Amino acid sequence: MTVTEASVPSDVDGALADFQGQLNLIFAKARLLWKDSAARIDPELHVTGYKLLTFLDGAGASSAHELAERFEMDKSVISRQVRMLECHALLESRPDERDGRLRVLTVTPKAREALARVRAEYALRLRAAIGELTVDEITTASKVFRLLAEA
Repeated sequence: MTVTEASVPSDVDGALADFQGQLNLIFAKARLLWKDSAARIDPELHVTGYKLLTFLDGAGASSAHELAERFEMDKSVISRQVRMLECHALLESRPDERDGRLRVLTVTPKAREALARVRAEYALRLRAAIGELTVDEITTASKVFRLLAEA
């Protein structure tokens, strides 16, 4: 490879740079979406609380310790969010049947309904945004996101 060839970015480098730029835009849009979604559930709900709620809604139940590990957050942050979510009747806490020292956290019916409403609205927006894609293109995009999540 000559010096001239090394200084000219390859097609792959250019495509990766564009891809990285688009990912940055998606992440910025996701942060705005999380903030908006949190506010739709409760005006005082923090984005962190929204993320915890969505995870718990999908997982069914978890402990604060598991949440701290999963989201790589300090236990004090999780504790504050759990208290706030309980205060707004979005989260319930009960003793763990196997280990009474631990608390099992679950979303309330109120939270489940609010999350379903927000997800339905987002699904409509997403469908409109990618409506021109074929099923194969959507499947390929999903594969790319899965690979990135596993990296």
